[in-house]
Amino acid sequence: MKSGPLVGVRIVEFGGIGPGPMCAMLLADLGADIIRIDRPSPHGLGTPRPDRFNILKRNRPSVGIDLKCAQGVELALSLIDTADALIDVYRPGTMERMGLGPGICIERNPKLVYGRMTGWGQDGPLAQAAGHDINYIALSGVLHSIGREGQPPTPPLVLTGDFGGGAMYLALGILSGIIEARSSGRGQVVDASMVDGSALLMTDYYGRRAAGLHNDERGTNVTDGGAWYFNTYRCSDGKYVSIAPVESKFRDELLRMLGLDRRKPGLDEITDREAREAVQSVFITRTREDWCALLEGTDACFAPVLDLGEAPLHPHNRARGTFVEVDGVVQPAPAPRFSRTPSNVPTKPDVPGQSTSTALAEWGIDPARIDALARDGVIGARPA
Repeated sequence: MKSGPLVGVRIVEFGGIGPGPMCAMLLADLGADIIRIDRPSPHGLGTPRPDRFNILKRNRPSVGIDLKCAQGVELALSLIDTADALIDVYRPGTMERMGLGPGICIERNPKLVYGRMTGWGQDGPLAQAAGHDINYIALSGVLHSIGREGQPPTPPLVLTGDFGGGAMYLALGILSGIIEARSSGRGQVVDASMVDGSALLMTDYYGRRAAGLHNDERGTNVTDGGAWYFNTYRCSDGKYVSIAPVESKFRDELLRMLGLDRRKPGLDEITDREAREAVQSVFITRTREDWCALLEGTDACFAPVLDLGEAPLHPHNRARGTFVEVDGVVQPAPAPRFSRTPSNVPTKPDVPGQSTSTALAEWGIDPARIDALARDGVIGARPA
């Protein structure tokens, strides 16, 4: 039985890559009933991998529908008729050309929240241009700000554009729209742009820059690697640790435990580069494990820098169940956590089209109609 705070919320997801699936996963993890519409033969959708490893698609069934024919479009509209929200991941205008734009969908379902996920937004000079995460965070000012002093900008994976500025804000927008629609009885379009979202993530830094407290030159500020006390350091075994004693009382604790509390001149009296070299000269004398034994759990604001294989094995993460294993694949558990309506353990990802008949029936589509659509080739799973 499904559990979570969003049980009872119904969402239709149009299959895509990156932020769309991430948004749907977040909502499905929290109990939303989501049906994912995939192409019967999805080509060119991201880097190929076995379906069991595509864990952004967990916790929801996939149906294969041919949206290039009128019967497929009408079937999609039948699902949308009973949904609270929709996730559109296509370029602006694509859904309209298929006959699935917000005009017709909200006319049929007046309370529908129509969530649209794009990089550039639904309008503007770049709206129709292709792009990816790195392009969107380049335009918002994020990319320029990340990297070491004197080095090129460093792409922060696709965390800031696709997932932080995209998926998270689309999820917030959809839930906000659903709450409003329950009181007004009226749906609306949510325009979630990764440029807008990643810019919003930079709000504090724009404020700091305006106050003269943040430099445009990356790697020269407190939280971008410019400060010795908010940084990473190499250990004797080649592994790294992180420290962040921003407050003076925590900094004093770290320096005491490193044996640098009596150093003259003090680290705050020399340049950050000299201070980093002084701290590095201490951390390089022991292994990461040694430093964990000394500093972990103290007020020195310390943590080891773990790789993706190590993180699930850390005692803190194991104690909290931060990671789970599903079908042999270790993956992050649903978050955040709820005291009364906890999320279920995730289910493994569907193969595209795997649950077509059963999921359509559960969403109220008549079995005779399902059979007819299957015979006509409108619905089905991806060919082997």
